[in-house]
Amino acid sequence: MSSSSPRFYTSWTDAALLDAVALDNWRAFAELYERYWYRVFALAYRKLKSREIAEELVQELFATLWHKRDQQAIAQLEEYLLVAINHRVLTYIRAHRVRAHYADYCRNLVTEATHETEDALAAADLSAAFLRGVELLPKKSREVFRLSRLEHQSVEEIAARLDVTPKAVEYHLTKSLKRLRTYLRDFLVVLAPVLLFIR
Repeated sequence: MSSSSPRFYTSWTDAALLDAVALDNWRAFAELYERYWYRVFALAYRKLKSREIAEELVQELFATLWHKRDQQAIAQLEEYLLVAINHRVLTYIRAHRVRAHYADYCRNLVTEATHETEDALAAADLSAAFLRGVELLPKKSREVFRLSRLEHQSVEEIAARLDVTPKAVEYHLTKSLKRLRTYLRDFLVVLAPVLLFIR
């Protein structure tokens, strides 16, 4: 039987095949591949539960075996291949976990930044709307509101300062609050903390 026959190498030992592979004999390598690829694949698949990734790791392992054929001294080929594929599987799992954690971290960072940006924009919009609402109040009501809510003066202090009755001050405050609530109703959800301030 010639060495070009597909069945020529089936009776060879692993050691003989490895010696032939070290001398660039690709048919000996093909025999080693046929002999062990399924056992190696089965181990990888059992751990990864992914046919595609298991096949990829097995191909990489055998490709490395071929590329380093003249540099390796392998005593027990089956044991070597099973240990090597196990190592590749563990490396893949670790790298996959790191990538997954990093992807989660990035997603969370983007989500947090988005929420912070949305909150900041909502607060800025609310603040601008509130100031616009105050500016739209009638002059006397606006003045009373500013003195009461922005300068924190009492009803009596405002009445004395503007030379009006405390009842007039309360009237202008009630009127201002009603108008502002109506003006700011689109911001009602965001407005809850501010409503506590302007009550």
